[in-house]
Amino acid sequence: MSYSIQLYTLRNALEADLPGTLARVAAIGFTQVEAYDFVDTAEELGAALAANGLTAPSGHAPLLSQDQDEIFVAAKGLGISTVIDPYVPAEEWLRGEDIQATAAKLNEAAKKGAEYGIRVGYHNHDWELESTIEGQTALEYFAALLDPGVVLEVDTYWAAVGGQDPVELLARLGDRVKFIHIKDGPATTDAKAQQPAGQGTIPVRDVIGAATSLEVGVVEFDDYAGDIFEGITESLAFLQTPAGQAAPSGQDVRA
Repeated sequence: MSYSIQLYTLRNALEADLPGTLARVAAIGFTQVEAYDFVDTAEELGAALAANGLTAPSGHAPLLSQDQDEIFVAAKGLGISTVIDPYVPAEEWLRGEDIQATAAKLNEAAKKGAEYGIRVGYHNHDWELESTIEGQTALEYFAALLDPGVVLEVDTYWAAVGGQDPVELLARLGDRVKFIHIKDGPATTDAKAQQPAGQGTIPVRDVIGAATSLEVGVVEFDDYAGDIFEGITESLAFLQTPAGQAAPSGQDVRA
């Protein structure tokens, strides 16, 4: 298992200076990133990844609403092996038939992705966990409808916001989960209240341990009240430091 950084975290810095931002990411110690909106920035992003020794094993793209061939071509050029659809609106998780339709579309996207040698996945927010279908969360109902090759990227923070224990959720979802989003904070919808890993209410180490087939743990902030580069530095330091030891930046490292 390895760690990467979801580049949406650094969207403002990337807009101002993409090459410089990726240079800072590499200097902090990340070796992998998770791209987003990579079709429009593929050429510049690819050059910056190569220049800084970074790879992008995964990327977010709206597979269910935009040109899939265009997405997969760009992903293949960037070395992205898993493309994850990051967002299906909350109103589409309230009825079983709507979820069935979404699953069918994602299964079809996965067939097309396979033609490019690319795997397909889905990333949740809170509403897929707040909604209940036939006695289970909408996300779990959805997972049971997916073809075996389709994976999940569980945003463990939004799962907590949605009222689920992320450790228990990951245990129930099992081998389907290949990626998780790692973030911390008070588990509320106030994104600016998010904190570096190990400094909030999420049992980050337990969460990681519960994802038994995890390939990549992706650090992400939806927003942050402090300096975002300091935030991701503290998160990576926590993740790379054994439980019970002080991370290099001096923050408390908790189990």
